[in-house]
Amino acid sequence: MTIDPQRTAVLALHWQVNVIKPEGFFGEMLSEPVRRSGVVERAADFHHRARAAGLPIVFTRFTVPEGEGGLVRNTGFMNAVGEAQESFRPEAPGAQLIPEMARLGERDRVVDNQKLSGLAGNSLPELLAAEGIDTLLVTGVATNLTVEQTARHGTDLGSTVHVVADCVAAAEDAVHEASLANLDLATRGRLSSDDALARLAG
Repeated sequence: MTIDPQRTAVLALHWQVNVIKPEGFFGEMLSEPVRRSGVVERAADFHHRARAAGLPIVFTRFTVPEGEGGLVRNTGFMNAVGEAQESFRPEAPGAQLIPEMARLGERDRVVDNQKLSGLAGNSLPELLAAEGIDTLLVTGVATNLTVEQTARHGTDLGSTVHVVADCVAAAEDAVHEASLANLDLATRGRLSSDDALARLAG
């Protein structure tokens, strides 16, 4: 199966300080597993190669503006970030993209929201549709949280979704693998970064 680069984007989820770095809000839970996995380096390399192949990269950030924006405190996760919302202000250090991801390409963009799915609570689905993009290659942290939620959401919206398996990570290896197994059924299936790029038509 080939992938049409004219109809494909990389959706890069939560590559921000609060999620990836030790000083971030979720650092105690995620920073060490992320570091140990090497996922940041692999994902940064994949993003670079995807850009070179002509794909746009869309980064999503979980932020909480004054007034809480679209945040709904209907889960323990959302209540926790709501209580710590100063750390998630759009201008806060923890909300910024990590340095490894911060250099954007000409076609890249950054989209903020207050939902677990990167495709919820913003205009991203409409923007992608207007650009004729119906295939998404997903990277990010954590596999069982924003990655799985977004991948399922994108599939329900009608997109063809592939999780880039070596460019996602979770707090525990078993949880990561279980989430990928779920997504093999709930989406078009996982691909490695090399396989994803090899499938680009033309």
